[in-house]
Amino acid sequence: MKVKVVDFIKRKREVLSHHQFEFKDWLSPSIRDYWIEFLNKANSSHFATWVKDHNLASISEPIEIEMHPEATKVMNELTASLGEEIHVGEWLNVDQLRINNFASVTNDHQWIHTDPQKAATDSPFKTTIAHGFLTLSLLSVLTDSVDPASPKFPSARMTVNYGLNQVRFPYPVKSGVNIRARTKIQSVTPIKRGLEIVQEITVEIEGCRRPACVAESVMRLYF
Repeated sequence: MKVKVVDFIKRKREVLSHHQFEFKDWLSPSIRDYWIEFLNKANSSHFATWVKDHNLASISEPIEIEMHPEATKVMNELTASLGEEIHVGEWLNVDQLRINNFASVTNDHQWIHTDPQKAATDSPFKTTIAHGFLTLSLLSVLTDSVDPASPKFPSARMTVNYGLNQVRFPYPVKSGVNIRARTKIQSVTPIKRGLEIVQEITVEIEGCRRPACVAESVMRLYF
């Protein structure tokens, strides 16, 4: 894969000067790492010398990303299933003990989560509900991504949770219900030494039409 980084930067010079740190979030993952390196250079007192030494004004050759053979294999497999549902997890019970333990870890003891008696009378749901971040924190286990005995990408040397593009909690998870995750691959992009994968994960509630969570998750595989 070839990316003309310098031409891209030239065209966006004015935007870069005003929004340099926000701009990195708009970049495709294949050039984001190079952009961060560029910013580090730009913020140093030797930037002018660096530009001269690298003759940026005359650079026109695109940057090539050399892909590991296993990365190419995984990319081809995932690309063939873009937009398709590739995984449906097992049901997981979210009981009050799990909610209370999460409240203790995060120091979030709002009564809507931890006081069943008050929730029964004052909550519109008539029961306690799980923290949204509790549901979010369960994505790894719900997508079977944390089983050392059966890794999702066994050929990868390391798998990293790179972040989330967006998250919504359309419906609360009531204490005692079962939830599970359904996963689709949205994109697969080469990066230095690996792949960046964007997944759409939908957490459904057993017996409920509306999902508990819809998240666009970003992971990186290194080979």
